[in-house]
Amino acid sequence: MLSIISFVGFTLLVAVIAWYATRSTNEKSADGYFLAGRSLGAITIAGSLLLTNLSAEQIVGLNGQAFTEGVLVMAWETLAAIAMIITAVFLLPRYMRGGITTIPQFVEDRFDHGTKAILTALFLSGYVIVVIPSVLYSGSLAFSTMFDLPTLLGLSDTATLWLCVWSIGIIGIIYAIFGGLKAVAVSDLINSIGLLIGGLLIPVFGLLAIGDGSISDGISLLWESHPEKFNVKGDVDASIPFGTIFTGMMLVQMFYWGTNQVILQRVFGAKNLKEGQKGVILAALVKFLIPIIVVLPGIIAWHIFEGNLDNPDQAYPKLVATVLPATFTGLFAAVLFGAILSSFNSLLNSSATLFGFDLYRQYFKKGATELETVKAGKMFGLVLGILGMFVAPLIANAPQGLFAWLQEANGCYSIPILTVIVIGFFTKRVPAIAAKVGVISGVVLYSISQFLVKPYFVDKALAEAAQNGISDAKALSVIQAEAYPHFLHVMAILFVLNIAIMLFIGKLYPRDTDYQPMTTDAVSVEPWKYAFIAGAVITALVLSTYLIF
Repeated sequence: MLSIISFVGFTLLVAVIAWYATRSTNEKSADGYFLAGRSLGAITIAGSLLLTNLSAEQIVGLNGQAFTEGVLVMAWETLAAIAMIITAVFLLPRYMRGGITTIPQFVEDRFDHGTKAILTALFLSGYVIVVIPSVLYSGSLAFSTMFDLPTLLGLSDTATLWLCVWSIGIIGIIYAIFGGLKAVAVSDLINSIGLLIGGLLIPVFGLLAIGDGSISDGISLLWESHPEKFNVKGDVDASIPFGTIFTGMMLVQMFYWGTNQVILQRVFGAKNLKEGQKGVILAALVKFLIPIIVVLPGIIAWHIFEGNLDNPDQAYPKLVATVLPATFTGLFAAVLFGAILSSFNSLLNSSATLFGFDLYRQYFKKGATELETVKAGKMFGLVLGILGMFVAPLIANAPQGLFAWLQEANGCYSIPILTVIVIGFFTKRVPAIAAKVGVISGVVLYSISQFLVKPYFVDKALAEAAQNGISDAKALSVIQAEAYPHFLHVMAILFVLNIAIMLFIGKLYPRDTDYQPMTTDAVSVEPWKYAFIAGAVITALVLSTYLIF
């Protein structure tokens, strides 16, 4: 009963604080609803960035990978800090100087309406098919496992999953559609503090359990008992071969932190460039420490459960249920619920922004008022959320684990979008037709590679292994990994190929005039004077972790 009271109480407290903080914001204007009236400070931005990113699919999925593979999966978190620094120091000044609301707006200014529409559709399809369902599924799995809901409710695992998905989805839709960006950002800040504190408690209690009341003994026992879990290079069949850090890994990070609307919208709502840069850099510093929350518990779970779990993605919620004292359960459930809602809300709010600004005003009602644009965006967000709730339970059987599946599926739209942004930033004569070809070829080639060609080669290699009498699981895993290039390598290859295609088209059919970036005085674009120094320090810290391991 105490857990339920603390869960409900904390959740309501966050909602009341968010309402109080946003009561003076004009949610009927486009800037007010989509960009929080350009009023966000550095700390709010940092908290919102972290909680938008650090949700159940990160905590559950990445700990699930750490359960099976160990510390090597920390690359998804530590290298993100470097991408955030690049975004803050080099990309953000250009974005904010143009006063843009969405990334496709930049694309429209650099290329044309058609390219913007293609990129917007690509963003939205990726959100509804991949990202929103992953957030809902992972959150539902966490709650179902932590509280053993199938037994408590007397339902099957599948029925419980559907119930959780729709419960979380409906609450999230109400929050995001009616609250706007500022409500989302303020609640993010509160929940991010709670999640960081609660998230740190899990490895602490886990190490105490392993070390018979001593954290240092727990660390020593974990290190000595499972040295293979602390090998940053991993095996041949690792989900992140070491070489991918130098190819597709950084491209994925640059897409997510440098061109992804759902992330950058928080920064576009900054009071000025200085606050935006400080917010992103502060988030990068915390991001460097996040593996303690999203990697270490997975390794602890491997030790406690002796590697025996039906589904690796259950590692984190089962660990929470095992080591967290009952008095903390309700509060932790509340902040985890807040994290799930944060990512879901952020996706819906950004989707509403993309649709309202980049599609509705352009193709549905060109003379739409700001109020009409906001209403259309809200309605679209509602539809997108419902579609995501239908798709979410269908990814329950992803064979390679939730997080690995999510990252591979993201390649269908992340690399094509990044390619267009890079060409837009660093060239002046490449025409719009090159961008269109680059986006389409990127989506088609990656889809063919990963969903047609790869299965053919993998199945062929496994069939040959069976004919040769190979049945050892580890050997088969290595054969499967060597049958086709890793998807991060494929991303890097296609990135270079699409860049070459766009440059070639630009050489044959260049623009008549050089592109001149748009500029506005929507906010002050005076940079933070310590941005470069702070970024260099954080980058050095990230690189040091690889020297340690």
